[in-house]
Amino acid sequence: MVSMNALMDNLAGILTVLVIFVVLALPALIGLAHERRIDRQLREAAGRSHREAGPPQRPQAFVTTTVTVHS
Repeated sequence: MVSMNALMDNLAGILTVLVIFVVLALPALIGLAHERRIDRQLREAAGRSHREAGPPQRPQAFVTTTVTVHS
């Protein structure tokens, strides 16, 4: 039969490993959330500027030139 001390030692070891994992993974998870927020903001800004630009302008059918007299 497993003694109570061995059970508590195993539980303490498991909790220690979990805490270390969380401490190591937390900065990466925070950075991931930050990147996703920035990506969402960029997509929204691109969508707004695309909508605000309106339909593409029709190219003009004529060309204007300037004629100068050279001596």
